[in-house]
This record gives sequence, structure tokens and C-alpha cells, in this order.
Amino acid sequence: MSKTSQLRRAATRSALLITTGLIAASVFAQQKEGTLAATYTPEVIASALLAPGSWHPYPKAGDAAGWAKVPEAVRAAHIRLAEKGLGADWPAPKASVFLDFVRDGNRTRYESVSFGRRVRLANLVIAEAIEGKGRFVDDILDGVWTICEESFWGVPAHVGAQKRGPGLPDITEPVVDLFAAETGMLLAWTDFLVGDSLDRVSPLVRERIRLEIDRRVLTPCLERDDFWWMGFSGRSVNNWNPWIVSNWLAAALLVEKDPARQARSVHKALRCLDAFLASYPADGGCDEGPGYWDRAGGSLFDCLELLRAASGGKIDVFDRPLIKKIGRYIAKVHIAGPWAVNFADAAAKPGGNAPLICRYGKAIGDGDLMGFGAWLAREQDLGKGAVTGSFGVLGRVLPALFGLDELEQAAPKEPLFRDAWFPGLQVMTARSVEGSTKGLYLAAKGGHNAESHNHNDVGSFIVYADGEPVLIDVGVETYTAKTFSGRRYEIWTMQSAFHNLPTVNGVMQKDGRAFEAQDVRYRADAARAALDLDITAAYPPEAGIAAWKRRLTLERGKRVIVEDAYSLRKAGGSIDLSFMSRRKPEAAAAGRIDLLPDEGEPGSPLRLLFDGRAFKARVETIEIKDERLRGSWGDRVYRIVLSGKAPAKTGTVKVRIE
Repeated sequence: MSKTSQLRRAATRSALLITTGLIAASVFAQQKEGTLAATYTPEVIASALLAPGSWHPYPKAGDAAGWAKVPEAVRAAHIRLAEKGLGADWPAPKASVFLDFVRDGNRTRYESVSFGRRVRLANLVIAEAIEGKGRFVDDILDGVWTICEESFWGVPAHVGAQKRGPGLPDITEPVVDLFAAETGMLLAWTDFLVGDSLDRVSPLVRERIRLEIDRRVLTPCLERDDFWWMGFSGRSVNNWNPWIVSNWLAAALLVEKDPARQARSVHKALRCLDAFLASYPADGGCDEGPGYWDRAGGSLFDCLELLRAASGGKIDVFDRPLIKKIGRYIAKVHIAGPWAVNFADAAAKPGGNAPLICRYGKAIGDGDLMGFGAWLAREQDLGKGAVTGSFGVLGRVLPALFGLDELEQAAPKEPLFRDAWFPGLQVMTARSVEGSTKGLYLAAKGGHNAESHNHNDVGSFIVYADGEPVLIDVGVETYTAKTFSGRRYEIWTMQSAFHNLPTVNGVMQKDGRAFEAQDVRYRADAARAALDLDITAAYPPEAGIAAWKRRLTLERGKRVIVEDAYSLRKAGGSIDLSFMSRRKPEAAAAGRIDLLPDEGEPGSPLRLLFDGRAFKARVETIEIKDERLRGSWGDRVYRIVLSGKAPAKTGTVKVRIE
């Protein structure tokens, strides 16, 4: 049978495996509730929205009584933050630096200038709105004008969506990427908060703001259907969809003056969100991980919160089951302290937007989620200084500022669920004791190797002890041109050999939808939780695997067990089992490796136990130079490789962590 035929057969089998939960990705309870766009037609939207210009969600500059609702210490911190940039130059984003991305793959040099401008403008706008004395207006004027003069509001990594391809931006074809949309939102809130002050300088400033928002965001979004993130082209959507839509909606609700056009924009935005929701598994799980949930489920919340507010509560879908499950996901994948389940490109320390999580919990009536937001706020010392947002996100900072009192009143509660199971993602989590970080924690996954932000990691897992990482998913380095190119899987962090997985006959897992877990079964009770899965199809034929079945078990309060039952197509092959460790592994005896926390670090000592007669262990030290990875793991991680001495054609392997 040819490789093509094999892949076709694998894809056909996949389509039939309803019990694995992969098919659940298209479930959105549409039969009972209808899509958002069907429920809220342009006519319904037009009658529901407040008239253009009459929506006043926050106090404007000069409204001292309104801004007095923000704690004094926070207001003072924001003014100090803005004062640091008073009178400073606005660095120019040079064309030659824009070309870095196509010349050497670097995207951070340009982004640091672009993002820096936007963060500074947001800081100035908040300070002027608080103080209302005109002290920051000229700097705001310069920032607004400078940003309006930019050829492209997005970033070099995304300009390739234009018809003329990567390189410099074509100013005749505005492309709406993440950051063009964010810039439109930033300027729309700037217009709302300090527009009257800018009018006193010149009415041309606000005219320019509105012209540029319309030209670069509102008109392209309304008139074009070919942006992939909209979900109309057949391509799968991800966090780009609600992230962009949230900013598009903010701009349309704040600066669009034509009620009919505004209603059409909102309706099309809802069509886009329908595509996002239709792609989501019915369990609410985010295949991009908790770090990306902030801009997937979190941005969905931004959209729905904006619409509810701008319609006086007439557009409200927070009672829908999937909306609730999407919110609850973020609490269920929390491990302990700063750590979360981080498969794929997700960071092991995602941070978490405390105000948003708390508001999401309130909107869906979930006390655990509200408590998680309040707990995060306490951990982050929120409310003691300036409330900031990445890229100058006023759309996130404003509701946070005016929700600090409510957030402080919520009872903090770290979410420490005993078990979670997401059948659509085929991800399980389990801890030894409900409500406690003590003991062992196991998270494991099946899925397939074409997930959003995919790593080749079908059947991988992570283990924590007393809330601290032991066996890990390394994550992803700082993005470059290579990260999202055809050479993605040349990057070591994407490869199965650098996950907790086998390499067979020197062959790793392959990327693609056909490379998947099959016959996935999950069970949990008071004594244990386990995931059984067949990972044979995750490897290409050249691996020579006839069958490879894996069972991952947490015996609560005792150990984690990895059991592999395999059959190779012929004898004489090689088997290497990889285990990525944050702790330094030390060989203690044949068949035993000690995993001890560094001196002064928390966590119980553990042992990795295996059959020393059948496998020989080696340890590799991987120096970490990438800043993104160093933020999670420090300056090094370790790779334990158990190599079969003379693997039989058929056999079983058992590894215990206890």
C-alpha cells in the first residue's frame, strides 16, 4: 500500500472515531440556540444597540468624579507612568527594520518600536483622562499623528497576507491583522476618552483618527471576506478570530456614526465569531493552551461583554453552555502557583488576566472562576499600582480599572480541581488531592499533529510534584520567521524527541492531521486516573511500528506510571524513550534516576524507575538561551533518554515516577 493510500485510510478512520471526541469540534448546540448571527440579525442589532455616540461606558477626560472611582494609588501610579514619557521622541519604525523579517527572520526589532509607541500612547491617554488638565495632550497628539502616518499598523510577520506578499507593506491594500485591529481599537478609545481635548488643538486630529480607523479596519473588515481569520475560506480559525473581532467591534461601536453600517459591521463580526465557536470542541477546551486562551476564550469574552454593554444588555449570550465551558477551561488547566498545563506553544507560566477571568466568572455565574480571578489579582498585587495591558490594550485596561473594587470584594480561591477531562482535545489532568497542591499531578494528551500552534506531541504528558514542575513540556522559543513556516518542525521544541515520547528506529512523530491518537479512553476514580491511547498512527511508516499503545496513570498519593506495549514490524530496531526534566537527573543505580529539587526549591524528591536490564540511561543538558524559555525554566533543562539495549520485536515497557 502506498504512503498516500495509508494516509487516506488513516484520515477516513479518524472521521469515524466519534468516541475519541475529535468530532466534537463542530458542536455548538446550534440546533437549539441558533448561531449568533441568526439570533441577532442586522435589524435586531440595529434596534438593540444604543445610538452611535450615546454609549458612554467610562468617564472621559475632565470627569473627576467619574475617575475618582478608581483607587487613588492606582490613579497616581498611572500618572507617574505617563510622566516618564513626557516630551520624549517617538522612534520611527524604519523600512529597513521592517524588512528584517524577510531578510533574517527577526520580528522583534520592528515590533519593539511599534508596540512601544502604542504602550506609551495608552499610558498618556489614561493619565490625561485621570488628570484632565491638558498636560499630556501634546504628547498624545504627537503619538496619534505618528501612528496615523505609519504605512502599516500591523507587524512584518503578518504583511504577507497582502496580494503582493511579504516584504514592505502595500499602502493601497490595508490588511487587517492582530495589531492593525488593536491599533484601531487603541485610537478609538483615545478618541472617546480625550477627543474633546484633541478638538481644542485641532478638529483635524479626530477627523484623521476616524478616517484612518475606517480606511484600515472598518471598511476592509466590512467589505472583504477573504481574511483567513474570519472563517469564511474553509481554513481553520484560532485566537486571531476573536482577538481581531474584539478590537474591530470596539472601533465600530465607538467611532462608526452610520447606524445601519454599524449594525452590518456587528452582524458580520458575529458571523466571524460563529466560525470560531463552530471550531471549538463542545467541552470548551482550547487546543492552543492556557497562554493562548487569553486571546481565544478571553477575547471571545471581550466581544460578548462589549456587545452586552453597548446594547444595554439586549445582546447577551452568556447563558449558552459552550460559552460557559470556554470560560471554565482556564481554571481547570491551572496546576499550582504560576504553573498551567502548557501543551503546544503555550507558556508554562501564562500569567492570566485576573480582572477578565473574574468578570467572565460573574457573567456566567461561576464562583470558582470569579475566585480564580480574585486569587490571581492577589498574587499579582493588582490594584496597588498601574494596571497595564500588553500592546497598550485600553480595551482591557479600562474595564479592569473600573472593576478593581468588585475584584477586591470577590473571595480569592485557587482552582485545584482533582480531575479534568476534555474529550474534544483528548487532554486529561489529575492531582493526588482535591483542593491541594500536595502530591503528584499528571496531565496528558492525545489529539493529533495538526492542532493550532501544534507540536508533534501525541501521547505526551507532564508531571508536577507538590505544585512544582518535574517532567515538563518545554514550550516554544521566541517566534521567528521559521516558527510559522514550512521549516517549523526543524525547531527542536516542536519535535517529539524533545517531548516525553518514544523515538523508534530513529524516527520521530510526523506533523499532519492523519498523525493522531486512536482508541482513546479516559477513566478516573478516587484511587487513580488514567489515559489509554494508541499512538501508532502518530508515527510515519518508516518508524516501523506495527502497534504502540500507551497507558498513563496517576495512582493518587503514590506514583505516575507510564506503560507502553509495542510491536515492531521487524526485530533488531531501536527504541529511545525521552523524558524532559526541569530537575537535574542523577543516576543512582541501574534502573533508577533521582530527580531532586535544587537546594532551597520546594517539591518532594522523586525517582524515575525503569528496567535497568533492558534500558540504558543517558542524560543530556540543554542550555537555554532563549528569553521566552528562560522565563519558565531558567538557564537549562535536561533530557533523559532510555535506550533499549536489545529491544524485542514485541514487548512492554514500564516507567514509574514516585
